[in-house]
Amino acid sequence: MRLSGKHIVLGLTGSIAAYKAAYLLRGLIKEGAEVQVVMTPSAKEFITPVTMSALSGKPVATDFFSANDGTWYSHVDMGQWADLLLIAPATAATIGKMAHGICDNLLITTYLSAKCKVMVAPAMDIDMFQHPANQANLEILRSYGNLIVEPGEGELASGLFGKGRMEEPENIVEEVVRFFDQKKKLLNKHFLLTAGPTYEKIDPVRFIGNYSSGKMGYAIANALTELGAKVSIVSGPVQIKNSNSSITVIPVESAEEMKQECLRIFPETDGAVMCAAVSDFTPETYSTTKMKRGKDDLTIQLKPTSDIAGTLGQLKKDKQVLVGFALETNDELENAFSKLTKKNLDFIVLNSMNDKGAGFGVDTNKITIVDKGNNQTFFELKSKAEVAVDIVDRIVTEMEKKEGRIK
Repeated sequence: MRLSGKHIVLGLTGSIAAYKAAYLLRGLIKEGAEVQVVMTPSAKEFITPVTMSALSGKPVATDFFSANDGTWYSHVDMGQWADLLLIAPATAATIGKMAHGICDNLLITTYLSAKCKVMVAPAMDIDMFQHPANQANLEILRSYGNLIVEPGEGELASGLFGKGRMEEPENIVEEVVRFFDQKKKLLNKHFLLTAGPTYEKIDPVRFIGNYSSGKMGYAIANALTELGAKVSIVSGPVQIKNSNSSITVIPVESAEEMKQECLRIFPETDGAVMCAAVSDFTPETYSTTKMKRGKDDLTIQLKPTSDIAGTLGQLKKDKQVLVGFALETNDELENAFSKLTKKNLDFIVLNSMNDKGAGFGVDTNKITIVDKGNNQTFFELKSKAEVAVDIVDRIVTEMEKKEGRIK
């Protein structure tokens, strides 16, 4: 049984497709999963809790507590128990509530408490599915890292024909199986990752830095853990709070501090992703007191910082994967390939400041991956969560090559 030992919370919402949830539940249990069903109040109008309880072997959670015997359903406990939260069918109303945190039923509170991956199978009429508001909400869910099981095309309850039918139960079961298979790809692997800016101090109140938010680096870290990896992030100053137990954050400020931590961690890892925007220069001297405004211009003498990626490239073992980043404003591909070669990287992720929606501080990115053969893979503008998945997929491929599993 391919889902043996897996805990799945199955959420049902008020759609005519709710009848399919009975077949979906049977399929999950047949594969060995333990399933807790949570239904919204409107879902009970389409399929009864008695049916789902009989199939799951568990009481169905529909309200926070039972008025009859005082049974309490803790959304926090369910969110922590689950290995996957699967919402099928998901109506436009529920998708909108998920996107905007409108917490008015047990299913949404469970969603907001969940520590696991969330998979959503939309079900609605073609006009509702295609409406810009619904499409925008789906994009928000994708940006959160939620997985969307695209609906199929066919005859709808309205009599129209088009896209909006919830995917068939057997196909959703296969999506769930693939998800858990993916989670094993980097099991027991350990990655080093750098993220955010570095601050190079001038005096106690001033520094040389940049606009990096760390969002791309932390997104990659989360994507690595989704495949079973442990991640150590050496992080410059960022406003991101880590809640992922598979990620260890080592906070630093300067490029030198980041280098020393990387040298400590890298030898024991299976690979590293150099995503931080490390300052290229640092002041030659540091003033222990605040520098005062004078009549003359102020000159600050700078010296180069250490090349962290290049240093790790010299230390890299045969089976270690080393990934770099290049943020360029001109001659992008040439500069990226030169950096890859110089630093002994396995591949490099190129960002161009000329691409709208890419770069510092935003939630989207547009990348090109360049490998050692100067082969270039171009990607469209996506959320940083989706970009992180593309990068991690390439890391998996590189590891499989080094381990001889693929050519």
